[in-house]
Amino acid sequence: MSTPEAKLAGLGHELAAFPARPGPLEMVVVHGGLAWVSGQPPAKDGKIVYKGPVGAAVSIEDARSAAQLCVVNALGALSAALGSLSTVERIVKVVGFVSCEPGFSRQSDVINAASDLLVGVFGDAGKHARSAIGVASLPADMSVEIELVAAVRREAG
Repeated sequence: MSTPEAKLAGLGHELAAFPARPGPLEMVVVHGGLAWVSGQPPAKDGKIVYKGPVGAAVSIEDARSAAQLCVVNALGALSAALGSLSTVERIVKVVGFVSCEPGFSRQSDVINAASDLLVGVFGDAGKHARSAIGVASLPADMSVEIELVAAVRREAG
């Protein structure tokens, strides 16, 4: 049976090293069998890849790529906290924020790319409750930000 990491690689994505950050923010908090992953940016090598509002500065297709990159970063944080994605029983909830201008209504189309990737990695255990929310702006001018909650087999960390 293939690991979630192998499935992710088979889908063309690679987990990056995820260093701990100093300060009051935890990238992942594990409590009561749930792992809460802080909002993750569409960043690669420490730099935001997709900037600006979706539908204006960023195309829908690029925003979908941004959503996938956010999920890859969320899974990287989760893997760093748990030691392996194999301890994930299920993805419970995904919240996707899409920076957009008034009148933009395709937030779900953007965040669907993240949801599809999670199902590709975890199968039925990747199906989740979800919110796709349009916002006026996001930190560092990122186009998309995603946070998630996962059920885990053991208390880690």
